[in-house]
Amino acid sequence: MNREKVVFAFFIVLALTLNAGFVVGDVDNPAHHEVIELFLAIVVSLICTVLKFGDRSHLGALMLATSLVADLQLIAAASIWGYHAQIAAAGVTGDAMASIVSFAAGALVANIISVVLLVIETVMVRR
Repeated sequence: MNREKVVFAFFIVLALTLNAGFVVGDVDNPAHHEVIELFLAIVVSLICTVLKFGDRSHLGALMLATSLVADLQLIAAASIWGYHAQIAAAGVTGDAMASIVSFAAGALVANIISVVLLVIETVMVRR
């Protein structure tokens, strides 16, 4: 068993599950979405991006692209949350939370594609 591949797959799946955990719940209810979970999703997603830099294959390039998309979406979600929590007079309203969750859902789609590509790569190696 290759420990490097295990760590790689672990972080990819962890990024997906953290992202999914954040997205689940009423879209416009801030009580259903934890800021710490969004923070952890961003941190793990950034770790995944760093881990994907070494792969020179075509699938590796696709996985890096999906990771960059997820990073961008999650950082946008955190930026919107930070703006509404710190600057906006109304605070984090239902409309703001719907925007935050929408960006996180986009990252979730990118993470799902990344996991599918990981499975494809694993099947190709087995042959």
